[in-house]
Amino acid sequence: MFRKLLFLLPAGLFAVLIVAFAVGLRHDPHLLPSALIDRPAPDFALPGLYENAGGLSRRDLEGHITLVNFFASWCAPCREEHQEVMALGRLADITLDGIAYKDKPEESRRFLDRLGNPYGRIGVDRNGTTAIDFGVYGVPETYVVDAAGHIRYRHVGPLTAEDVAHEILPLIRQMSQTQ
Repeated sequence: MFRKLLFLLPAGLFAVLIVAFAVGLRHDPHLLPSALIDRPAPDFALPGLYENAGGLSRRDLEGHITLVNFFASWCAPCREEHQEVMALGRLADITLDGIAYKDKPEESRRFLDRLGNPYGRIGVDRNGTTAIDFGVYGVPETYVVDAAGHIRYRHVGPLTAEDVAHEILPLIRQMSQTQ
């Protein structure tokens, strides 16, 4: 009897794999959960990317709605999203700050000099500690931080026009109305 049931084992494992793949195909990889949603942004203080500019710290995120964009010069998706980030930086009612993630400052400066600098402040996270504290999986990632310094939204991966129009701008408008 055991031998008769043994031949069902591969069929059972195959069925389990099919169910796992079916569930996985319905999961959006951009919807990575974040334990920091609705919690204060981590405490950090980063040096500035440019010598004549200050850095970026947790205190800089308070008092206004801020988008915090983690980027790197070596990141191909960061180049892909840069037009959208530039467009966000041109909006008068949005504060956009950047964090150069595990990048050489001279390479980050070259990246921004070539493609444009949309950021008000840029902090340099050479060892990635601040990114770890934010829960960054990889660059690019963008966070919406409210005026009290709480993280309200996290976007994993490159921003698209659709992401900005349907997720980020409506959230910022909603947050602006409730301040």
